[in-house]
Amino acid sequence: MSVLRSVNIGKATPTEHSDVAVTGIDKRAVEGPVRLTAPTEGSGVAGDAICDLRHHGGPDQAVYAYAWEDLTRWSDQIAAEVRPGVFGENLTTTGIDVTGAVIGEHWKVGGALLEVSVPRIPCRTFAGWLGERGWIKRFTREARPGAYLRVLEPGEVRTGDAVEIVHRPAHGVDIGTVFRALTTEPDLLAKLVDVEELPEDVRERARKRTTGATEAEPRSARLTDAD
Repeated sequence: MSVLRSVNIGKATPTEHSDVAVTGIDKRAVEGPVRLTAPTEGSGVAGDAICDLRHHGGPDQAVYAYAWEDLTRWSDQIAAEVRPGVFGENLTTTGIDVTGAVIGEHWKVGGALLEVSVPRIPCRTFAGWLGERGWIKRFTREARPGAYLRVLEPGEVRTGDAVEIVHRPAHGVDIGTVFRALTTEPDLLAKLVDVEELPEDVRERARKRTTGATEAEPRSARLTDAD
């Protein structure tokens, strides 16, 4: 059974590792129900701080989910305590393959309906938060990035809620494939062109790749640290 191990929110705290002076990457577990909504900007999680509005938040990144099973793989590789929220995730899941989640897949969680949108791509705020040398390359090599989620239907969620997959698109392009396409395997970008559920900037990058045009880095290729 797939469930929420934890629901996590972050408060704005000072940072030297971001384009802005504060970050909300330090997520902490909360008790009781938390409302999820579809934001025009910022976080879709009530009480959660998104500080770098240029690069984070908004409808395609309303909620960030990471699997507890993937998180614990790092327990003997990083100095930080491995706990729910340490990677900046809002939802720490158990029993669901987040890397294998298909883009556009729908999750029913508590009173909310969520849609898998795009993977997280690491950069310096995430690395600075953990204080790990070579973190960006290490996280990229592991290729277990977690998933950003849209909020299709707002509602309350809490620790222990079931995570039920209620719809899975037939195209089969999953979080892991998109992550590799945007990082280490650009030849995979062609697979993304027709995935309508991806953010448009990601699809545009894929289209430019397939036509041989010069491509600009998409916003979603900079989605890095849930801050």
